[in-house]
Amino acid sequence: MTTYSTKKKDIKRHWHLIDLKGQVLGRTATRIAKLLQGKDKVYYVPWLDCGDWIVAVNAKDVKVTGKKFSEKKYYRHSGYPGGFKERTFEQLMARDPRKVIELAVKNMLPKNKLRNERLRRLKVFVDDKHIYEDKFIAQDKKELVEEVKQNKQDKVVVKKEPKEIKVKKEGGKK
Repeated sequence: MTTYSTKKKDIKRHWHLIDLKGQVLGRTATRIAKLLQGKDKVYYVPWLDCGDWIVAVNAKDVKVTGKKFSEKKYYRHSGYPGGFKERTFEQLMARDPRKVIELAVKNMLPKNKLRNERLRRLKVFVDDKHIYEDKFIAQDKKELVEEVKQNKQDKVVVKKEPKEIKVKKEGGKK
């Protein structure tokens, strides 16, 4: 018996729509990172990018717990002397709410050469309008066709009910 190894041609990518309205940032970012890696698939292997496409909407309505709204800090450096920049969560949400989601997911993905490729499949939108409606409609149609085909195959198979077997009870010694 040989061990099956997943190949690039075996990978099937699906589209997921995630509404961030009222969701906690960290919990949602871990869910998105898991879907981007493809860890929920049976053929997942760490050396291939098995993940799906993610469309996250309502980034402006994401929540954080505790005092993070005013105290959480984001750091970056330009590489030049005096180029250290620091922003709070509140400032970054006012400037670009998409960046908050992208940074949270980026830091939850493994730091390897697949990270940038996975992040390209993450599409974050500030409000509930996005340009990928056709992807979800096409995916729903495919799933519906597959379900109908499966139902037709199920109807062809004749299932026989097992007959009841009566067991005689043997009497004990008197």
